[in-house]
Amino acid sequence: MGNEIEASSGTEVVVWDPFVRFFHWTVVLAFVVAYLVEDPHIVHVWAGYVIAAMLIARVIWGFVGSKHARFTDFLYAPSTAFAYGRDLLRMHGKRYLGHSPAGGYMIVALIVMLALTGIAGLIVYGGDENAGPLAGMVTKQTAEQFEEVHEVLANVTLALILVHISAVLFASFAHHENLARSMVTGKKRAE
Repeated sequence: MGNEIEASSGTEVVVWDPFVRFFHWTVVLAFVVAYLVEDPHIVHVWAGYVIAAMLIARVIWGFVGSKHARFTDFLYAPSTAFAYGRDLLRMHGKRYLGHSPAGGYMIVALIVMLALTGIAGLIVYGGDENAGPLAGMVTKQTAEQFEEVHEVLANVTLALILVHISAVLFASFAHHENLARSMVTGKKRAE
């Protein structure tokens, strides 16, 4: 699928391409695994690697992907995002076919937080277990310092995820459409 929105029926259009949907649900699953599984540690580590690989692919896709996957489609001025949030809370928020202005900022915040969490995790893994791409480059003392940083970043990321879910539910109610369903099917109401 190129940059076009393909009509799928008289009332719906395809908005989220297969990669965006695969990225979304793969990161959801990998984050849940990484957050909940500490032992065996290798499961936690590989879930982190999956997230890292998906983030790299998503950033690339943000520049070359389909229309609504591109950062240029959903990065607005901060004032536009604040106005959208204010109007949405008043149940008068403009409906966007792709990500809303506030949703765009949430996507960027989640990408940044997931990346920072992963970097901190690589530092811990490199120093604590002398493993991973930073093996031999990080001292045990540095790893110990970054262990708490890694945990705090993961918890902040979880808090953002909970805000994201709440906002999706609220926007779904306000706009009378199931936004979570659209991330499964790729389709949203045309009008």
